[in-house]
Amino acid sequence: MNERERIGRLHVITDVTVQSRFSHEELAELACAGGADVIQLRDKHLGDDAFIAVARRVREICARYGVTFIVNDRVEAAREVGADGVHLGRADASISEVRAVLGADTIIGASTGSVGDALAANRAGADYVGFGHIFPTTSKAKSTPPVGLEGLVDLCSHVTVPVIAIGGITADSAGEVIRAGAWGIAVIATVCTADDPRAATARLRDVVEQSSR
Repeated sequence: MNERERIGRLHVITDVTVQSRFSHEELAELACAGGADVIQLRDKHLGDDAFIAVARRVREICARYGVTFIVNDRVEAAREVGADGVHLGRADASISEVRAVLGADTIIGASTGSVGDALAANRAGADYVGFGHIFPTTSKAKSTPPVGLEGLVDLCSHVTVPVIAIGGITADSAGEVIRAGAWGIAVIATVCTADDPRAATARLRDVVEQSSR
């Protein structure tokens, strides 16, 4: 598996704040069964011990499916459970600091909202950049307007690492996002709040695969 295959095109971020029907583990199982390439575990509220316990279980689920497992923000937890990677927000530790802790083989992604952010992350050694929000989203409070497809096209022309687009992406819009130059997409509500998260993931998978040809 090469680096871009490890990074994957379809990232599902598990979330238990936009919905309460499914746990992180249940969402991970359903998304993996639906064809997700990457599961990203994000929880801002769990204490460290509880988070690590959840992370171990999600990692085991991902391992059964051969799916990449990424931890959001919590570098020490990622190291503790042997995650495949970590995704850093703009206020988190520097990429070089995290690389020193987690090693050269660990996938490091970085959230970016502008060409300048993305270029800086690219130069600092990020394996991929998350870019958005592309469309309006209710999953996270945003103080800035959506960057839109034009912003995505511009960004993709400047960076050399894979771009994972995020923010308000649905099965109806995923194709145009890929065609705009994104290597892949990351979703929260489109899967987590769906009546059937497995089916929602499978539909996204089909659109991404068709648009990537």
